[in-house]
Amino acid sequence: MKIAIEAQRIFRPNKHGMDFVALEVIRELQKLDTENEYYILTAPGEDHCLTPTSNFHIVEIKCPSYPLWEQFALPRAIRRIKPDLLHCTSNTAPVFCSVPLVLTLHDIIFLEKKAGKNSSFYQNMGRYYRRLVVPRIIKHCRKIITVSNFECNRIRSFLNLEENRITAIHNGYSQRFQPLEISRTQIQKYLPDEEYLFFLGNTDPKKNTPRTLKAYSLYLKKSAKRLPLLIADLKEDTIDRILHQEQIEEIKPMLRYPGYIPHTDLPAIYNRASVFLYTSLRESFGIPLLEAMACGTPVITSNTSAIPEIAGKDALLINPEKAETIAKVLIELEQNPLLRRKQIDYGLKRVKHFSWQQTAHQLLNVYQDVIQKH
Repeated sequence: MKIAIEAQRIFRPNKHGMDFVALEVIRELQKLDTENEYYILTAPGEDHCLTPTSNFHIVEIKCPSYPLWEQFALPRAIRRIKPDLLHCTSNTAPVFCSVPLVLTLHDIIFLEKKAGKNSSFYQNMGRYYRRLVVPRIIKHCRKIITVSNFECNRIRSFLNLEENRITAIHNGYSQRFQPLEISRTQIQKYLPDEEYLFFLGNTDPKKNTPRTLKAYSLYLKKSAKRLPLLIADLKEDTIDRILHQEQIEEIKPMLRYPGYIPHTDLPAIYNRASVFLYTSLRESFGIPLLEAMACGTPVITSNTSAIPEIAGKDALLINPEKAETIAKVLIELEQNPLLRRKQIDYGLKRVKHFSWQQTAHQLLNVYQDVIQKH
């Protein structure tokens, strides 16, 4: 087989969820498949995190914007390479494609009612682009892949798809995430504290940042330890706006907000964290859950969307719309060593159900099935 995989953003330094999914799966395919020929189509970037091999070719395509790259430069490259199929990995694809198309549709949040106002221009533009493109490409896809059974059922129902047109393939997590002996000096560039709580936030309303900060303010009122909160991926002006909105400006001295934390540093951050808060309103999977659990870090997470499917029935699942409940469970974890130990052991056991190797095996089966039927 001659397979083209779109991985437009894997070389950018500040990678996010879908970028890591594409990168990790491609790396596993390299280990798994030495027979078929692959063309990895990406934009130029500073982080050359993927090495070509005899049957894995990296094709860098220059273009000034993502829509132009995907709708014009990518189809032109496909016509030149002439693969047996094109796999687009990040929700969207060319509207006109000359070969069989496989699409990874991580979620359809962009087609749903927004959970709140999004202050990020970049995220708003991405939402509009996906709303424009996805309905037009769905009918051309030979196979649609999503990342959880929850999302599979939701997409099938929302877009009125036949059952055999979409399948769920769970994500995995990197083996770099494991229990480690981490010294304080390894995390000092992010915060000076020995103990802290950890929260991955951004401006997307689904991340539930305002309620999580409100919950933290309630935790501070009842906690004997009063641990600081490390917030990744949020700028100070955004934090200031949320604190003012929630009328909790007094907690700012307890917050640590270094901005984007590179993926290479996250194992150390998780390992030193006392608790990881993953209090999203809506997720199609939740890789950070697995990363924290794999590091032996207790997790407080939501009882919504795909999160219970990934976290499992014995996780600490809370209603993310109730700040009081989040704070209450934080206090329980702090005061109850047995509960804390139980959650650490449970998380280390739970992550054994997921791996990128398993993901790559299932993906290769999809490729084979699509090409055989073409």
